[in-house]
Amino acid sequence: MENNIIFGPINSRRFGMSLGIDLSPSSKQCNFDCLYCELAPMATVSQQSQTIEVKKIINELKTHLNDKIDVITLTANGEPTLYPHLNELIDAIDKIKNKTDTLILTNSANLVDENVFNTLLKLDQVKLSLDAVSNDVFKKIDRPHSNIDINDVIKQVIEFSNIYNGKLFIEILFVHGLNDTKEEIEKLNNVLKRVDSTRVDLGTIDRPPAYPVVGISYKELYEASLMFDNSLPIHIASRVHAEPNNAHYSDDEIINTLDKRPLTMDDINLLFNDESKKRLEMLLNASKVIKKLVGNLEFLVPHNNLKRKRIK
Repeated sequence: MENNIIFGPINSRRFGMSLGIDLSPSSKQCNFDCLYCELAPMATVSQQSQTIEVKKIINELKTHLNDKIDVITLTANGEPTLYPHLNELIDAIDKIKNKTDTLILTNSANLVDENVFNTLLKLDQVKLSLDAVSNDVFKKIDRPHSNIDINDVIKQVIEFSNIYNGKLFIEILFVHGLNDTKEEIEKLNNVLKRVDSTRVDLGTIDRPPAYPVVGISYKELYEASLMFDNSLPIHIASRVHAEPNNAHYSDDEIINTLDKRPLTMDDINLLFNDESKKRLEMLLNASKVIKKLVGNLEFLVPHNNLKRKRIK
């Protein structure tokens, strides 16, 4: 495909069948230079110097879009909200997408721009990254452009979540020794309690990073998930270094575990031994545990506590 503007479709476990649009196919153009980025290190920018015409993107999209696509995903070799014609592009996509959803993967920083903020409100789904809320940790991990203040970004993330009517996903990517501390997770938790999100995805490094940093294990991700308030729709998105735990759980322990942190079957298969899985199946058959679809993923939730879960 010319200039690799359109890529996929890719079957994403979190978002379904996704057809991607790269809004910076020729080079990395980003206002972050994240330690964990799969792209080579590069100086940050506040705007794109190389852009693609909306007409060209739409023409490419038309040739690849079909009714099997769940989402059209706006992304970039860098930050997609730096694309100067984003508002025009979304309007043009809306005219041809039919029932397909639109999704953007953004680092959240440009929500401080009123035009970008209002443009993203038009999308069906938005995924905002929020790796840290402490200024020092944020600067170490995300290495932002000099004009970006994390406190301003947090304020806009909260405001956006309270106005936005689509599916809002928050993603936190953990880097060993930086944002995986109890102190930083507690600060993230306090912010997330003010964010109205469909789901909060916890991940870690699963591709070769730009800088010499490492991720954390599935077990550490699970332990981190338990540090967040149990009203938050937390999901462990990464299976890096996932070794089966094969632990025994009684009926009460299963209910209590799912009360603290609703889990997917992928999580269950890693955490529970065979006998505990059979116990879970009996609880499902008795409707003491039920399945709840949250943004394309199926979670197991105690029936009695479903009403108090903050599922948007």
